[in-house]
Amino acid sequence: MANDSSGRIVAGLREWIAGAAPGARLPATRALVAEYGASPVTVQKALRALAAQGLVESRPGVGTFVRAAPLARPHDHGWQTAALGAPRARAPQVSAALRTVPNDVVALHAGYPDRDLLPERLVRAAFARAARGGAAVSRPPAAGLPDLQAWFAAELGAAAPPGAAPPGPGDVVVLPGSQSGLSTAFRALVGAGRPLLMESPTYWGAILAAAQSGVEVVPVPSGPHGPDPEEVDRAFARTGARAFYAQPAFANPTGAHWAPDLADRVLAAARRHGAFVIEDDWAHDLAIDADAIPLAARDEDGHVVHLRSLTKSVSPAVRVAGLTARGPARDRILAAAQAESLYVSAVLQAVALDVVTQPAWRTHLRGLRRHLAARRDLLVAALREHAPEAHVAAVPRGGLNLWVRLPDTVDLATLVADCAAAGVAVAPGDEWFPAEPTGPYLRLNYAGPNPGGFAEGARAIGAALARQR
Repeated sequence: MANDSSGRIVAGLREWIAGAAPGARLPATRALVAEYGASPVTVQKALRALAAQGLVESRPGVGTFVRAAPLARPHDHGWQTAALGAPRARAPQVSAALRTVPNDVVALHAGYPDRDLLPERLVRAAFARAARGGAAVSRPPAAGLPDLQAWFAAELGAAAPPGAAPPGPGDVVVLPGSQSGLSTAFRALVGAGRPLLMESPTYWGAILAAAQSGVEVVPVPSGPHGPDPEEVDRAFARTGARAFYAQPAFANPTGAHWAPDLADRVLAAARRHGAFVIEDDWAHDLAIDADAIPLAARDEDGHVVHLRSLTKSVSPAVRVAGLTARGPARDRILAAAQAESLYVSAVLQAVALDVVTQPAWRTHLRGLRRHLAARRDLLVAALREHAPEAHVAAVPRGGLNLWVRLPDTVDLATLVADCAAAGVAVAPGDEWFPAEPTGPYLRLNYAGPNPGGFAEGARAIGAALARQR
């Protein structure tokens, strides 16, 4: 613009404005045409450019004036204190697992699998087909596309023991991801101010959903193999809780995988106390050395509410989950879901159904199992070699994470900062405890990008530990 006529006018008027008082009127268009030897169109173009830069303002029928510079002042949001009132509980902050880091950082903190571990070709093809179909312009039923409901029900029913009545498609509610499902289930089945049993440690998103729902969390200690069923039974009896949130298969963060006997005993405790188990089956497709057999497959009486997510295994862009519940609980869950979101995008549902019904989906899952095993073993070996003080209590049989115990004397915040300074992102374990942490832990993701950097990451952890000896 500096080389054309309007550019000359802009430059000249900027000098004029610099010496003028706020609110001063600029010369009329006719005067500017004569001064610069330009057409009225060119003059108006220059004035629009000055207005876009915030230097002048036009008042139709009056003229153009120098804009008064607004005075910088601090914002006063104090009025919101009275409007909002005190929070019912201090909600946890968004987890470090969602933090975005530069590409050159060794990312051991993330909560999602690397793009190389996703069925990208299937997902892209499914989106293309969905865009051409009716899903792109239609509103789906509130509970979900019938074919997708049927798929979730059939998959769960296939794991049921012989003679057990499988769930039906009508028992399934399709939701926009498992995080939405947790919030919905906590509101519908527990309610604000009422107790909810929860493994400790557990998924940070469940802790957040519980805080937002206003439920009273009752921590139940859970180790590398799951909770003590007797402790679960005592917690039900002591608190009168009517629900227990749990991850029986490859728990986040511990990797715990419940043995069949433990699963039976927890389910028996829920039955004795007339309670629900809210089963978070987030890692169903992320098995390595053991298959994920849902607790809900052993239950015909509606005690287990099963939440099955596809986000981690299909694509983070396909936030679709199926929540299976029998009896009146399903109706309450659907009503609570509609209060938050009337329905899930038909396009996303169509994409999810397309991917999981392709023959190549099973082939992908078999390959995924091998890749996860290799990455897991690579990170475990790197820690044992370069950071032997970082103890892996149990090598997980599935999922995405290692749960690493550090020496009692470690200052966790300092260690995390030292690792970050060395170009390695790790997730502090404190975020996964619904009560006080029982010790310093790290949750390390072996499914993230650049597994070739695992040794570098382990060395950084080892060096940070050495500095604290």
